[in-house]
Amino acid sequence: MPAAVDFLAAIRTESLRFHECLSGVDPTASVPTCPDWTAADLVWHLAEVQWFWAAIVRDRLSSPEGAKASIPTRPSDHLELLRLCAQASSNLGAELADLAADTPMWTWSDDRTAGFILRRQAHEALIHRLDAEVVGGRSTAIDAHLAADGVDEALRVMYAESPEWGAFMPSDLVGTVTATDVGRSWGISLGRFVGTSPESGTTYDEEALQVSEPTDDGCFDVRGAAASLDTWLWNRPTLEQIDFGGDRAALDEFRNLVKRGVQ
Repeated sequence: MPAAVDFLAAIRTESLRFHECLSGVDPTASVPTCPDWTAADLVWHLAEVQWFWAAIVRDRLSSPEGAKASIPTRPSDHLELLRLCAQASSNLGAELADLAADTPMWTWSDDRTAGFILRRQAHEALIHRLDAEVVGGRSTAIDAHLAADGVDEALRVMYAESPEWGAFMPSDLVGTVTATDVGRSWGISLGRFVGTSPESGTTYDEEALQVSEPTDDGCFDVRGAAASLDTWLWNRPTLEQIDFGGDRAALDEFRNLVKRGVQ
């Protein structure tokens, strides 16, 4: 059984590291892991996201419009921007504290509970803390069990979750992703997502994946420490080597999916 992760503690810890890292940098500095963003843009992004979700939780909103409207205007002064971001982090932590994970909440996911928000915001803070450290020229260790949960979320939710109006069409390409330091594995089934959005009318037919039970007879295998797998899935620099083995075409398809990024 996967180790339990304290998502609330992760939100607070990773947000604090984010703020500490960016408090002394040039706000116009570029963010290599987020093309076209400056350090100030990165601060504003996390402030917006955390303010949004704090409003969803606080007001039990049933749609995103009210949460979007609650976000303050972006400050022009960088110190004020940093203070706003710190306040957004504090608000989010306070609203989620002592909240049962199964409390019904609006989310964009099939999982419409406070637990989804807790988990998603822990990983949001972690990934952007890594972005901040690239700018600030420092590196802090990533908790292995938080990272392993990040791998699970990235694969199952960010890559594999698809709208009901479409369908996943599996191919015969299957493999396994293994976090070697925590003993967790995920089966990967490659295929295509097909469907037409009823809202936009856009038709999709693109490479996709689904998570399945791990198999010993798959055609490809990806192995590495949980932190490296998590950062790789988010197109961030890996801390340790990841080993890729098996069928080259299947690996290339999987790598292309990851390079394209989460949806």
